[in-house]
Amino acid sequence: MRKRQAKKRQILPDPKFNDTLVTRFVNMLMWDGKKSVAFDIFYNAIDIIEERKTDEEKTGLEIWKEALSNVMPHVEVRSRRVGGATFQIPMQIRPDRKVSLAMKWLIGFSRKRNEKSMALRLAQECLAAAKEEGAAVKKRVDTHKMAEANKAFSHFRF
Repeated sequence: MRKRQAKKRQILPDPKFNDTLVTRFVNMLMWDGKKSVAFDIFYNAIDIIEERKTDEEKTGLEIWKEALSNVMPHVEVRSRRVGGATFQIPMQIRPDRKVSLAMKWLIGFSRKRNEKSMALRLAQECLAAAKEEGAAVKKRVDTHKMAEANKAFSHFRF
C-alpha cells in the first residue's frame, strides 16, 4: 500500500501556443524522450489541419481542441467483484482522466492510420474527430454504449 498520493507536477506551456494542454498532448505523443521530434510532429499536424480545414473562422489549434472534446468520454465501466461474480459498473470519469483518455485514444488511433507521416495521420484523425467521425470518436461512443448497457449494475458503485 502506498504511503502518500503522488504530487501533480506542474507542466510548462508549449513555446508556440503557450498552452499546457498542448504540452500534455506532446508528452503523450513522445517516444524515447524525443520531445523536439514530438513537438515537430504536433506543429506539422496543426499546419496540415490549417490548410485542410473547411471552417474558415477556426484556427488549427481550435479544431484540435474541438476534436479532443469530441473524443472525451463522460462515463466508463469499471470491473467490480460482488459475491463471486464480476460486474461491469458504469462510473463517472474525473475531468483530468477524461482529457488523458481522449489524448491516448486520439494518438493511438492516429498511429494505426495508413497515411505517410505521423503528422498527416494525426491531422486526419483530428479533422475526422472534429466532425464527429473517425475511430477515436467511435471508441467514445462504444464506451458510452457499454456504460448504458450495464446501467442496471450502477447500484454496486463504490
